[in-house]
Amino acid sequence: MTEPAVRRPAAATPPADALPDGPAAQSTADSSPGRPQGQVPSPVLGVVLKGYPRLSETFIAQELLALQQRGFRLRLISLRHPTDRKRHPIHDEITAPVCYLPEYLYQEALRVLAGWRRARRLPGYRAAWRAFLKDLRRDLTPNRARRFGQACVLAAELPAEVERLYAHFLHTPASVARYTSLMRGLPWSVSAHAKDIWTIPDWEKREKLAEADWLVTCTAYGARHLRDLAPEPGRVTLLYHGLDLTRFAAPQDSGQEAAAPPRDGSAPERRVRLLSVGRLVEKKGYDDLLPALADLPEDLHWDLTHVGGGPLAEKLKEQAASLGLGARITWRGPLAQEEILALYRQNDLFVLASRIARSGDRDGLPNVLMEAQSQGLACLATAVAAIPELIEDGVSGTLVPPGDPASLAGALAALIADPEQRARLGKAGQARVRGEFDMKRGIDTLDSLFRAGGANTLAGSL
Repeated sequence: MTEPAVRRPAAATPPADALPDGPAAQSTADSSPGRPQGQVPSPVLGVVLKGYPRLSETFIAQELLALQQRGFRLRLISLRHPTDRKRHPIHDEITAPVCYLPEYLYQEALRVLAGWRRARRLPGYRAAWRAFLKDLRRDLTPNRARRFGQACVLAAELPAEVERLYAHFLHTPASVARYTSLMRGLPWSVSAHAKDIWTIPDWEKREKLAEADWLVTCTAYGARHLRDLAPEPGRVTLLYHGLDLTRFAAPQDSGQEAAAPPRDGSAPERRVRLLSVGRLVEKKGYDDLLPALADLPEDLHWDLTHVGGGPLAEKLKEQAASLGLGARITWRGPLAQEEILALYRQNDLFVLASRIARSGDRDGLPNVLMEAQSQGLACLATAVAAIPELIEDGVSGTLVPPGDPASLAGALAALIADPEQRARLGKAGQARVRGEFDMKRGIDTLDSLFRAGGANTLAGSL
């Protein structure tokens, strides 16, 4: 049985010497476009992110831009500095200022000390301190202490105009938002995704669900789990990210493909071009995909392009070489969105072998599958997590069991040899994404939740 949720004190005004946008603010641009005269101003949102910008989080970028276009004034708060060498064009369209909190407290010790001195004068500091100590007793880690220190800095530096905190990810960003909310007396809400749902303990999920005004999550698979932990199921809303279909316009048919010999892998000139986009981490299952590829008939002609980086890159390249696949795989590394879009249009079959990692980490509904399908590219994936919410096996794509290289190899061989089936699946997948996964529906829901200004009144009907 969990303890009652901690109550937030009345909203507190930041100390007079707090900086208006924090010393690490990267922009002074106002993220609000002009509003028609007489229209009620949109809420000012403090959006807490784990890192910004990130190539792998286009779903967050498209949401931020859509909210900006609807008149919401955003202040982005990032727990980490960016590590990607590239950025998507959409990031340049987002004009909200970004404040980077101390990634490690010792690196900006004076800023952390100044933040703590200011924060401890806030009326809600004692409530936040008690909540932190309770969490620390159950999670005695440096990470937990770091989140409280970051929250002190944020509570001290957050502009007074911010009316609500909104965290992307239920784990560390939600912790910083929660502690800051208590100190400043602000309402907060959260968007939960995949790893953040499945790698934190149930007690932490229950308590955050009890204190947040509402939570949105991007899969029915995750929503069912979180509703079981929430004080009332209506606090959790299913909200698919979907795609901004203006950025993923259907490719134009030039007629060249129909005139060319069908690519069925029967000869070198008919080799089938495979594509996979995903981080090189355990849950993406690339160590299952590689043996599946090695198991394909020797007289079947194909090659694979992979896009993405990650900690397992060298290990997987070594595995590919040991299986004799080195000459058939091109590792492109991280790419910007327009480069990936071109690859969706150039290839014949998209493959993703996701599975549940030993840590419990898993995919939600990978955006790359929706992106590939939006371009009419047939998809082969695993029936894990929320992927079956997008792909109906044999209708809008092909699904195989996760962690089963033999089944994956069989499906690959069948689809490589059957261009007509690939075309049917690609067309059906494209129709499904364009008919049911338009981003606008989710943004409409999020807009309504923010403007309601309190508890979720929409979830029961979604």
